[in-house]
Amino acid sequence: MDFSLTPALKSLQDEVRTFIAEQIIPLEKDPRQTAHGPSEGLREELVSLARKAGLLTPHASKELGGRGWSHIEKAIAFEEAGYSTLGPTAMNIHAPDEGNIHLLEVVATPEQKERWLKPMVQGKIRSCFAMTEPAPGAGADPSMMQTTAVKDGDHYVINGDKWFITGAEGASFAIIMAKMEDGTATMFLSDMNAPGIEYVRTMDAMDACFTGGHGVLKFNNLRVHESSVLGEIGKGFRYAQVRLAPARLTHCMRWLGQARRTHDIALNYARKRQAFGVQLGAHEGVSFMLADNEMDLHTARLHIWHTAWMLDQGERCNFESSRAKVVCSEAEWRVVDRSVQILGGQGVTGETIVSRIFTDMRAFRIYDGPSEVHRFSMGKKLIAGLDKK
Repeated sequence: MDFSLTPALKSLQDEVRTFIAEQIIPLEKDPRQTAHGPSEGLREELVSLARKAGLLTPHASKELGGRGWSHIEKAIAFEEAGYSTLGPTAMNIHAPDEGNIHLLEVVATPEQKERWLKPMVQGKIRSCFAMTEPAPGAGADPSMMQTTAVKDGDHYVINGDKWFITGAEGASFAIIMAKMEDGTATMFLSDMNAPGIEYVRTMDAMDACFTGGHGVLKFNNLRVHESSVLGEIGKGFRYAQVRLAPARLTHCMRWLGQARRTHDIALNYARKRQAFGVQLGAHEGVSFMLADNEMDLHTARLHIWHTAWMLDQGERCNFESSRAKVVCSEAEWRVVDRSVQILGGQGVTGETIVSRIFTDMRAFRIYDGPSEVHRFSMGKKLIAGLDKK
């Protein structure tokens, strides 16, 4: 059991860390950063920087122009990218595109890859993943899906409502999850400008880290040709797991970088600030919070590395990715919360990036399944003795 980084992994870590520090962090106060995420113009500038640095969409296969990173390589590099709120956008490893790229590489036909995946890997277009619905539709329980797809000749006609669809505004295409007449689910690919897709509105949200924000969509007799079915009919829920298990982990990686950023800022402040006649960090209440931060960061990193290693061995990791998602989302949130407390007034204002990360990260305990749902799923598997499968 070896936890040391190989020379190649250390070099990768240094490469991404330097890129983020020198080229991306200086853009964090760019006025094109809006309440609904980086503007398209800012995204394009960030992408161009990553392209020049050879760090654009590096997780994609080499055949598509990426670097074909393993899950362990992603664990190292995505944490470094996440050190800036703009890092994942720059490197095109942000949600939902990162997960969609993985799904399309695994499931899409050659024609679908040429039409939608290739330009997304090149950073020319964005996508969205339309699964979540308003009540009484699918949320944490996907079996409640209300959006329907009905066969009509060589097309499928889709009707329904979706909301909290990350990146929907400005996306070039969508992966749409819909219920079939037999109760199964299927994924469909559609250009966002197709007749029958209505962009209703952008939802106000706590976070501001995703280009395009979170949108509400309505499908009104959207016709999708059978050639645009993603994978096989009726296997939508299975493909969702292909996408979601690794995507849960990459969320953990990116947010770990942001949690580490807040801790570094709080630690530096605790070293320099004076209070009650001594260094702020000399107070036990502050030093204990810093120590707890270090423990939570290390715990989260170990869960990420272990699960990434298992994925690289070919394991499905549905259980392990749920475990990592809960542990990391809660541990990383604690780090950010403590950092705000240590910083005091600076932690709740725009004097540092910490308050921004605080509001962005709260939703992580809900994204890709709330902690309670993952605990429930893990508990059922443990009771049933399913060996965590």
